[in-house]
Amino acid sequence: MYKSILVPVDASELSDKAMHASVALAKQLGASITGFVAEPMQPVVVDLRPRGRRDDGAREHEAMTSAHAAQVLSKFEAVAREAGVPFTGFYDQVPRIDEAIIRVAEERGCDLIVMVTHGRGAFGEFLFGSHTKAVLAGSKLPLLVLH
Repeated sequence: MYKSILVPVDASELSDKAMHASVALAKQLGASITGFVAEPMQPVVVDLRPRGRRDDGAREHEAMTSAHAAQVLSKFEAVAREAGVPFTGFYDQVPRIDEAIIRVAEERGCDLIVMVTHGRGAFGEFLFGSHTKAVLAGSKLPLLVLH
């Protein structure tokens, strides 16, 4: 059935739920997991500092997001390894999280996406948006949504 599952994660409690549920599912199906952390790109701001100091800010942002992603993916890999599920971790800085999830799923040959939703309701989605809804609308792959 499904052989390669993409699971976008962050450091939230819901992400932990996605890690454990997707590992249990992958184990039952004999599938592998690709864990994906999509970090937002550094916002573009007008910076009047000399060029070298501006570059320091970009390097700082890159180092912080890279370290965060490595920590999240390391935890996910440990959960998968303990269950005997093949795991690959991937991280990218992206302008749009939902588009990155779809792109990575297609590029990595995944046949299922597992995501969690905060369940904020209509008003919360209006204020904050929903990556899960955007992935559902934009992807041709099956999407398993956990709440």
